Amino acid sequence: MFKKILVISLVALASSLILMSCAKKDSSDEPEVKYLTIKGSDTMVHLASEWAEAFMKKHADVDISVTGGGSGTGIAALLNGTTDICIASRKIKEKEETMAAEQGISPNEIVTSRDGIAVVVHPENSVDNLTIEQVGKIYTGAYTRWSDVGGPDQPIIILSRESSSGTYVFFQKRVMNKKDYSQDAMLMPSTSAIIQSVSQDKLAIGYVGLGYGVQAGDKVRMMSVKNDADSPAVAPSVASVQDASYGIARPLHFYTNGELTGVTKDFVDFVLSAEGQQIVLESGYVPIN
Repeated sequence: MFKKILVISLVALASSLILMSCAKKDSSDEPEVKYLTIKGSDTMVHLASEWAEAFMKKHADVDISVTGGGSGTGIAALLNGTTDICIASRKIKEKEETMAAEQGISPNEIVTSRDGIAVVVHPENSVDNLTIEQVGKIYTGAYTRWSDVGGPDQPIIILSRESSSGTYVFFQKRVMNKKDYSQDAMLMPSTSAIIQSVSQDKLAIGYVGLGYGVQAGDKVRMMSVKNDADSPAVAPSVASVQDASYGIARPLHFYTNGELTGVTKDFVDFVLSAEGQQIVLESGYVPIN
């Protein structure tokens, strides 16, 4: 009986060792998952998500997470080491570069695409077009009623992104000559919130990335804009951003810490490739080449 128990025990032990060996072999055959985090500009979230999805289809061993929050949030994440790539619709500020140096971070800027900022209104708004100066006066509070720009004698409801947004900063610099936003401006948490609000309010005006304006379709109307009173009115589009006839446009950036390596380099190379730039075009943004 003792011998029988001993034999059974030895067989069980041998079986366990074989199973452990097989499990170890199986796990070693599986590719190691590589993780990439992308965070920042809400303007770029849709585009970055499209890039990520296409890249992961080609690389089953890569897992990419994309989140928004604004360009400022993305740059802060880069500086505190919680993202591999910051997506930003504005250039990094001097004070942010100083903070980066203090923390041993070396921001590396890559221009990935371009974007037009569309001024959007309700489809039933009767104002055909505005000059950049008129848009600026609306947002600084100098103009408060639609009759100030040739529309009905009704108040203008001003919608803006929050101050952490790169679009907020760019719009203030390019359209408002760095003046303060009107105290009546309603700060919205996301571009989609602006689209939704404008689509429901005939008196509202907002600004969004071109891709979001195109995606919104008939929910809003993207206004044609004049660079000045003597210039022609130009609608925001891929073509008008590429030929610089549309006056409210900007580059879109990646920021990484130092030189590109590993999966980060592979992803950036994909974004800048012909396939990556085709995704830019299909997403309603403007390719860099």
